[in-house]
Amino acid sequence: MATRASHRTGNRTEAQRGTAGLIVFAGIMMIMAGVFQAIQGLVALVNGDFYAVGQEYTFELDVTSWGWIHLILGAMVAAAGYFLFQAAIWARTVAVIVACLSIIANFMWLPYYALWGAIVITLDVLVIWAVTAHGRDVLTTMGGKR
Repeated sequence: MATRASHRTGNRTEAQRGTAGLIVFAGIMMIMAGVFQAIQGLVALVNGDFYAVGQEYTFELDVTSWGWIHLILGAMVAAAGYFLFQAAIWARTVAVIVACLSIIANFMWLPYYALWGAIVITLDVLVIWAVTAHGRDVLTTMGGKR
């Protein structure tokens, strides 16, 4: 019986390590996606002709406006990714909110750069899953603060 109890404890520790790995994955992905999104915004601000607009679209904005949106949102996503490493509940909550905003912005950005928008949407969905999958385990594994 004693070996079963230690085995269970060992499994729980391994599961908690996996959870911490998910949060690290989410943080790294958010930092990378945020930096790339900010660069995308800078490109739109510096060279408005870089992005070609296809067909008419419901969410049509000036490329300069999209540049500012992506620059600000990219900085927010990268900052939220950084604060995920602090293992605070508020950081996970902010990360989910900012990832949702990024999904909406990139959905609206699809006519300008469809492939990149779809990639960022997919990464944001993975980040939301990673951050919300095992919230309680993060507090015990990484010593998070409320």
